[in-house]
Order: sequence, then C-alpha cells, then structure tokens
Amino acid sequence: MTKNKENRSPLSTDSSYKTKKLAILGLITAISYISVFLFRIPIIPSVPFLDLEFKSAVILIGAFMFGPLSGLLMAFAVCVIEMLTISHTGIIGCIMNILPTVCFVCPAAFIYKRKRTLSRAIIGISVGSVLMTFVMVLWNYLITPIFMGVPRDAVVSLLVPAIIPFNIIKAALNGSVTLLLYKFIVTALRKANLIPREEGCGKRNKSAVIGSVIIAGMVIITCVLVILAFNGVF
Repeated sequence: MTKNKENRSPLSTDSSYKTKKLAILGLITAISYISVFLFRIPIIPSVPFLDLEFKSAVILIGAFMFGPLSGLLMAFAVCVIEMLTISHTGIIGCIMNILPTVCFVCPAAFIYKRKRTLSRAIIGISVGSVLMTFVMVLWNYLITPIFMGVPRDAVVSLLVPAIIPFNIIKAALNGSVTLLLYKFIVTALRKANLIPREEGCGKRNKSAVIGSVIIAGMVIITCVLVILAFNGVF
C-alpha cells in the first residue's frame, strides 16, 4: 500500500488539478490573444490582407499539454475575442480565423497525445500544416471573392504564388516556435507541480530538447530567407 501511494503522482489525486488546468488554459488563451495584438505583419506583398501571427503556436503548446479538445476551445475563444476587439472582418473573418487555427492545432495535438515523442510532434505539426493549407486554399477560393468583392479569377491567380506559400510559411513558423518552446514550458510547469510529471523521461527529454531546437532553428532560418526573398531583399 505504501509503495502504491508513493508511486502515485500527488497532482493526480489533487482535487484542485482541474482548477489549475483551467487557470493554465486561461493564461495560454490570454497570451495567445496578446501575441496577436502585439505582432501581426504581412509577409508576402501580393497578399497584404494575410498577416503572420503566432497565436497558433501558443495554442498548440496548450493543446500538446492538455489535448485537442482544449486546443479547440482555446482557438475558438481567442478568435472570438479577436473579432470583438481588434478585428474589422466580422463573423466571416472570425470563421476564417478559427478554421486554420483548429485545422493546424487539433490534428497535431491528437497525433502527439497518442505518443508523446518528438517524431510524433513533427508528424502532427506536418499533418496540421497540410490540412490548414488545404482548407485555407479552398475557403479563399470560395469565400474571399464574396467577402472582399473581388473576381474569383483574381483569387485563383494568387493561390499558387502567394496564398499557398503564405499558409505553409505561417504553419512552419508556428510549428517551429512550438517545438522550440514546448519542452521548456512543460518542464517548468512540472517542476511547479502544475501539470503531472512523466516517469523515466529525463534522458528522453534532454535529447528531445536538443532535437527540437535544431529542427526548429533550421525551419525558422529557412522561412526567414523565403520571406526576405518574397520581399525582394535578395
């Protein structure tokens, strides 16, 4: 009986765990919104109405910790708050904001939740990136001509040279930021006893951190170079 009690995580039997989880999710949601408020920039001149921001990275960190349903709720909350405060695109813009965030975050979190390894995180982010890009191409084709009052041919002409690259770059940067920060954040929260600890993952965590930093750094550098090329810097 004593051994069983010792092996049991103090947090798993703590009745306040749900409160702690809600507090962390609320904080992540707030940080995600603040990141949009402070940092939104167009990165491809031919589609200045599409801004790069990092709310998906912040939400994905939370979804990696607590699962895809939590990611869905955070994405919905952030996008609705964004619509009510800093956005001027109304309900259609809100829907087109929720869709890519959910398509990116939820598949990645679902795949990572089944097996918490670096390879699964990369696979999840890749699947989310492809799904997000596909959905946004489809929705830009269908909705943008109506929403912005432009000919559909004008939107089609931007799909390959601008809209698809934008979504790939956005997904790659958000995924890289997630890989770069996730292990550091989750380790700090575990040390503070705010989320459950995983047994026997010390060595695995060290190698995962190194791998995450290397992969994320390479992707970020590549994306920055591509953005500079699109903007005619070289």
